[in-house]
Amino acid sequence: MLPIITEDMSAEIFSEAFQDVQAWRKNMVQYLKEENPEINSAILEVAKHDESIDLKAVALGAYLAYRLLEVANENENLSIEE
Repeated sequence: MLPIITEDMSAEIFSEAFQDVQAWRKNMVQYLKEENPEINSAILEVAKHDESIDLKAVALGAYLAYRLLEVANENENLSIEE
């Protein structure tokens, strides 16, 4: 089961990402190359698979979803430990 993403988590991540979308996306590429290279490769493959879609927009959406799930999972794990 996927962790629950709250409105507060969404607001925090969106605020972080939308301060400088290009820089945030580039940071996520580097982060995922180290943290989970298979996911990063999959995101980039999907994004470039169809030339009619915006590669950067697809990647941004995928990185946002990854980061939201990551934060929700961390929060859930903290709740379990307490």
